[in-house]
Amino acid sequence: MVGAIDIDPTACSTYRANHPEVRLLEDDLKQVDPRVFQPLTPNGLDLLAVCAPCQPFSARNRHRFTRNTGKDLVLSAIPFVAVLRPRMVFFENVPGLGKDSVFEDLAKELATLGYHLAAPRWVDAADLGVPQRRQRIILVGAQKRDVLESVCDLPKLPRVSVAMAIGDLPLPAPPNDTSYSDPLHVMRAHAPITLERLKNIPPDGGTRHSLPEHLQLRCHKGLKPNQFPDSYGRLRWNEPAPTLTTGCHDLTKGRYAHPEQHRAITLREAARLQSFPDTYTFSGKRRQIAIQIGNAVPPRMMEEIGITLRAALAAADGELVTGVL
Repeated sequence: MVGAIDIDPTACSTYRANHPEVRLLEDDLKQVDPRVFQPLTPNGLDLLAVCAPCQPFSARNRHRFTRNTGKDLVLSAIPFVAVLRPRMVFFENVPGLGKDSVFEDLAKELATLGYHLAAPRWVDAADLGVPQRRQRIILVGAQKRDVLESVCDLPKLPRVSVAMAIGDLPLPAPPNDTSYSDPLHVMRAHAPITLERLKNIPPDGGTRHSLPEHLQLRCHKGLKPNQFPDSYGRLRWNEPAPTLTTGCHDLTKGRYAHPEQHRAITLREAARLQSFPDTYTFSGKRRQIAIQIGNAVPPRMMEEIGITLRAALAAADGELVTGVL
């Protein structure tokens, strides 16, 4: 990997700290001249990976993002394809991308450049060794149709449970403790009423439906059972976690309570459930780190997908040139 683009300053700071060898442009994708990467790929480019924000295509999106926002960002990759001529193009997003007209437009745009686009493929990160159920769609395009034909089926790996991912971690530091050896493994401060609610939610998968009436949140009263079912829910030890979002350490945002302890999961636990190694460092304040973790493509998932893509390129004509994201 030799090149990358992102517009978020905090995410860029994190990326630079962990990948100093990559030429990272902190800029709007739509404003970047693709020719800036040509000197980095004198022998050609194997892979161009595009991971636009998933919110525009998410079924949970109700406010901030529009479909046109996501469509513009996905299609903004076309000039990079035209200039850099990668052997393969890879797109990753939530399943809504495959149901959107952007797929048809993307296929047409790539076809004008001589690329073939394979049908959408749905994957679950939990089947690729990530301790989290995370449904995603992948699209793969290539100059040669036989490259697409040789893309092997992704492996289905044994599932990793919450216990396997975070069960060995020690008790986290108290809220606002800055002396702890792991700054991400610190408890979030909870109000007394929140702690009282957690004490009344059964361990290992319990939900807010167990709360006595006087502890129920006003906004939850009168809701149907399928409305916000995971809010204030506990993780289950022997299953993968549910999808982590940008609110992954907020009890009101999903099933992000510790399986046993009366607290939300820490940022370290969230990072592990997203398959980040403990050596990976994050920049920014706690809320900014949670956003980066929740928005990330799980590294373990991409490792397995990368192995498959590499094998497809090698099978097509033998020799890899270089990799760029």
